[in-house]
Amino acid sequence: MSASLSALFCLGLCLGQVTHAQTGALPKPSLQALPSSLVPLGKLVTVRCQGPPDVDLYRLEELRSGKYFDQAVLSIPVMEQRFAGRYRCSYQNGTLWSPASNTLELVATGVFNKPSLSAQPSTAVSPGEDVTLRCQSQYGFDQFALYKEGDSGPSKTPERWYRADFPITTVTAAHSGTYRCYSFSSGLPYLWSAPSDPLELVVTEFSEFRGRWNHLLVNKGSSTEPPRNVTVLPKESDPPPGLALQSYTEGNLVRICLGAVILIFLVGLLAEAWHSRKKPLVHRVRAVHRPLPPLPQTQKSCQDRGLPIGHNRG
Repeated sequence: MSASLSALFCLGLCLGQVTHAQTGALPKPSLQALPSSLVPLGKLVTVRCQGPPDVDLYRLEELRSGKYFDQAVLSIPVMEQRFAGRYRCSYQNGTLWSPASNTLELVATGVFNKPSLSAQPSTAVSPGEDVTLRCQSQYGFDQFALYKEGDSGPSKTPERWYRADFPITTVTAAHSGTYRCYSFSSGLPYLWSAPSDPLELVVTEFSEFRGRWNHLLVNKGSSTEPPRNVTVLPKESDPPPGLALQSYTEGNLVRICLGAVILIFLVGLLAEAWHSRKKPLVHRVRAVHRPLPPLPQTQKSCQDRGLPIGHNRG
């Protein structure tokens, strides 16, 4: 009985703490674009707002137009210029509204022709040297963004006209990789050009390898083969940096309470079992061994009596 009362008391206490926690501030939701926040025109993108379980209502807002949608997921099957902009979301539980999520910048790419990307002095450098990546456009854009495959955001967006230089000082092996750049105008910050052709930056320990690399590039450039027009789609970068997992106090308290209740019942069962073992055992009456029945008479005994074997009486 005492174990049951203790378990009920613990459960009531925990539920009271959960009710108190629910009256506090709600955690902030997360907002992301899948597969990427850089979306080529005509491609599919999904904007998703994520909050705790059992949310009563989600609200997804487009800040430029002021429009909002009472839903957690906005699916855009064909990306257009009008969908580019800044988004945020929140949710409602009961009468409480959560804080707004971090702002998501949804960018439409491929609106303008692609710029060119080059490396000075070379695409093959040794550790400790300096290299400059130059993004150049035929239009008078004042904004440029440089992306490296595997990174979540641009290196920088300097304000220059027609071109921008991205210096990388004291190169290390971590700078090796594939780079692309975009150009756009500060007046239309979410409408970008198509990505440049990819540029492969190689960081090598051997200076002679750089000479062979440059020689290969020169031979390739002097080839009589006519250039081929290749349309390079932008590399879909990873979504914004992973958002930290949010632990919700209500769920944790309920799990702890249920575990405590089960533990108290188990302790009570063990105590009862231990107490019952200490009681004196009832003496058991040993069974009386009964004598075995007599063995049946054999055929030899029948012959001794003068009866033939296999002869039936009567």
